[in-house]
Amino acid sequence: MSAWKAWRDVPAKERLAREQALEPLSESGFVVTSRELSRDGPWRIEIFGQDDRGPVEAVIDSRWRWEELPEIDWVAENQRSFQPFAVGPFWVHPSHIADGMPAGLLPLRIDAGLAFGTGTHATTRGCLEMLATLDPAETVRPVDVGCGSGILAIAMAKLWKQPVLGSDNDPEAVAVARENAALNDVATLCRFHHAIGLGTPALLQAAPYDLIVANILAGPLMELSESFATSLRAGGRALLSGLLVEQAAEVATGYTRHGFALERHLDLDTNDSSWRTLLLRKL
Repeated sequence: MSAWKAWRDVPAKERLAREQALEPLSESGFVVTSRELSRDGPWRIEIFGQDDRGPVEAVIDSRWRWEELPEIDWVAENQRSFQPFAVGPFWVHPSHIADGMPAGLLPLRIDAGLAFGTGTHATTRGCLEMLATLDPAETVRPVDVGCGSGILAIAMAKLWKQPVLGSDNDPEAVAVARENAALNDVATLCRFHHAIGLGTPALLQAAPYDLIVANILAGPLMELSESFATSLRAGGRALLSGLLVEQAAEVATGYTRHGFALERHLDLDTNDSSWRTLLLRKL
């Protein structure tokens, strides 16, 4: 098979609309991703596929660039390099390594795959550590926005033994999150929905929440600040990650405008970058 990607850089203000326009491609089996290239943009939108380019060529213009990819099984490569590790009260491990868990830890079985989130990145580790510090009595109604692999929702379900909702704008990620919840024996506690933010009836009707967790990126977090404020109860918390340290102050200030106060933060490193996890309380 011939693997390829198409990509284009767009201003931050155009990212969401352009992603939404590409949703039919996601539903047809193509992988559509985006990432922030620098603070305040631009964003790079990428479409990954194999062989037939026709459906993609029909919906994008000549400003997109094409690149052939080497014939490597990237999922298999990630799985080989993914080794178990402890973070907070959790032991994160792939399916093919189930032995050696330290006593007293909660196992999180997550395989490297197409959905983001094996726990190795500083943003996910920061969320896992922060979750362990929260009082279960104050987190009865939690939701994980941008759930990816479902690791954070699964961690909450295991840690607190209570129902957790989750959402992702990628239907494939939602399917992976459901599979991972079953692998971790919390399928009856975790309910995942295809949505942008909290934008689906099931999630809107479940509000107000005690805790909203969102490990995404600075831009989407800013865009979701108002909806998070209206969906949290007074005294509820927002646990936000996916932020470089230099982006965190702007995000925190944006949430302050919507009635939040910063409680604390946690900085962790991945490779050469420092990432910040924020815990805010709605006043």
